[in-house]
Amino acid sequence: MLLVAAALSLYIGQRFDGFFILALLVLNVGMTLWHTRKADTALRALKAQLSVEAKVMRDGVWKKVPSRELVLGDVIECSVGALVTADACVDTAVNLEINEAVLTGESLPKEKHEGDTAYSGSVVVTGTFTGTVTATGNAAFFGKIASSGKEGKRKSSMERDILSISRFLIVVSLIAVAILTIIFVLDGQPLADILILDLSLLIAGIPVSLPTVMTLIISIGALAVAAEKALVRRLSSLEDFANVTLLLTDKTGTLTENKISVEHIQPYEPFSEDDVRAYASMAAEPGSTTIDYAIVAAGRAGAAPHQVLQTIPADSTRKRTTALIERDGIRYLVSIGTPPVIKSLCIPFDGLAETVHCDTEDAAKDGSRAIAVAIKKAPAGIEDEHGMSLVGMLVLADPLRADARETLRFLKREGVRAIMVTGDTKETAVHVAATLGLTGTIVRTKDLDLTNLPADIFATTAAFAEVSPEDKLALVTAAQKRYTVAATGDGVNDLPAVRKADVGIAVANAVDALKGTADIVLLDSGISVMQTALTEARKIFFRLYNYSVYRISESFRLIVTAFVLGLIIKGFPLTAVQIILLAFLNDIPIITLAFDRVKRADRPAELAPRERFTLGTLFGLVGVANSLIMYFLLADVFHLPLAIIQTAFFLKLTVSGHMLIYVAHTKERWWRFLPAKSIIWATSLTQLAATGLAVFGLFVTAIPLWLAAIVWLWAFFWMQVGELMKTIETKFDSGPRNKFRIGE
Repeated sequence: MLLVAAALSLYIGQRFDGFFILALLVLNVGMTLWHTRKADTALRALKAQLSVEAKVMRDGVWKKVPSRELVLGDVIECSVGALVTADACVDTAVNLEINEAVLTGESLPKEKHEGDTAYSGSVVVTGTFTGTVTATGNAAFFGKIASSGKEGKRKSSMERDILSISRFLIVVSLIAVAILTIIFVLDGQPLADILILDLSLLIAGIPVSLPTVMTLIISIGALAVAAEKALVRRLSSLEDFANVTLLLTDKTGTLTENKISVEHIQPYEPFSEDDVRAYASMAAEPGSTTIDYAIVAAGRAGAAPHQVLQTIPADSTRKRTTALIERDGIRYLVSIGTPPVIKSLCIPFDGLAETVHCDTEDAAKDGSRAIAVAIKKAPAGIEDEHGMSLVGMLVLADPLRADARETLRFLKREGVRAIMVTGDTKETAVHVAATLGLTGTIVRTKDLDLTNLPADIFATTAAFAEVSPEDKLALVTAAQKRYTVAATGDGVNDLPAVRKADVGIAVANAVDALKGTADIVLLDSGISVMQTALTEARKIFFRLYNYSVYRISESFRLIVTAFVLGLIIKGFPLTAVQIILLAFLNDIPIITLAFDRVKRADRPAELAPRERFTLGTLFGLVGVANSLIMYFLLADVFHLPLAIIQTAFFLKLTVSGHMLIYVAHTKERWWRFLPAKSIIWATSLTQLAATGLAVFGLFVTAIPLWLAAIVWLWAFFWMQVGELMKTIETKFDSGPRNKFRIGE
């Protein structure tokens, strides 16, 4: 629109106005690009830390390299939870199932065998494979689909609300301009002049700087969170996090340290502790999971020489790992897993069932996990798991994180209810919940109808136990009917729930596939970083809140004033150059709002569109009133020339508009909570610049110094009237109000 206004000015011979508008356009675009580049550079630095690595054979050894360095012919290896980073022909496969839902929409994983293709962007659900890379990047079969799905594009609730406000302002501006155009045409004014003034009014009334301000505000918050060891993949998720009222959090690696060790060994006759250690370590896969690592470490010394012939890894359905081994020339089948599953594979035994049950419960009461071990001599094959003999149990402990309890207390104070979601037994969940101070009942999901949950289930529950991946997704879906939900996860089975949540969070030890899906990725163990994330989220929310109030009032003031005066005097109180210069001077302090200090709520933030619209409209009405009164005083009382009035009007709009920032940015009295220093400097310099232009007659008709002083006093007086609008607004809002804390 600026280009059109400049072109029209040049066309009708107003060369100075035309070139001046072009100069302002270049400055405005340059300033916007500079700020946008700063934000983009910061975001690229954050995203670089989220780059996915691939395990590839190079120079005869396995290495981890950034996935972007893969080339055709590379041999890669992927295990459970790995994101396949290139199209690859499967060379070897062990119990391999791959989920291609993100690519094809099919929810069930597909079995893959030698010769099949593992597609880029898919996720290994069970088993492992090695494969030869056949295509990379966009050349991959599903490359474009996968790359487009890696970045979340959905906007936050606040973004959508502000954009709807912008659309409303645009519509109002267009209607006002259309009416004024008709009036001016009927009045016989030159069409070219009318078009230039119309374009200028649209430029001033439409929030051109909105994308830059929103990007800066969110980017600054993302950088603050990144400094505390968390990366934000979807920027707008920080705004959504400000509204979160329910957190469904994992236990392992989130509330616990994820440093599992074997705490106790319970053998069952005729086996010994060494037998339990040895057989368990033979079945465990070194480096596969923290549990396997702990089991291997505990049994390393007692394990006799053996050969693992075949393995079926554990998954959420089998809940056990089975290995076919050969030892001293004899084949054995060894299974390790949850006691109920392993017990179901064993030969019936008298008296031992109750002992196993009690040992399992005792471990659970201490917050520990029991892993049962069973063997079978000379099996027919790896699937011949029935009729096994129970060797014993390993009791594993994972200590709670020191900061977990305090973080949960913080979330509670901030109005966020936290519920633990774990696959562990109810007894374990009871112990952990009590230790962490989580209040409410402990519920097993298998005792619930997840399609028809009680209305108060999330308000009265401390933890859900024995949860499957399908259960977790159902819980998130059900909770979203009454809450804004954040969910944490670490495994590939958490993908559906994390993706479904309003804010999906991948913890530090999460698989690559989950990190590529989550909105926020934690780089440090535990959830203490959520304190920073929540603080920054609410600061972002209120910066955008304050910006929207200011933007509503400014656009309302300018559009309505121009419309009313246009109807009365059949003209504009400003020239086209003054309107565009006003818009440019406004953009400078508006952009600095991204750095403003704010007071954040200690409860989940609310969009409150009625409150913001009411407050913005009241501020706007004050601006309209003081503009109209001032115009008629200058024109009808002091009988000043139109050119002088226009310059005084330009100065008044600049000074009073920037004073409004002090009023609109806080719900307290403006003098009790001043804006950030950057905003004070920006508003002061632009106000002084506008005063200098008006007094010295640069680009405008000069006005006397006494008139400039009166304009400043006038603006300051009406600033106090605007301050009173906060009190009036509270009369419209009878609902409960948030308490505020300073967040600088």
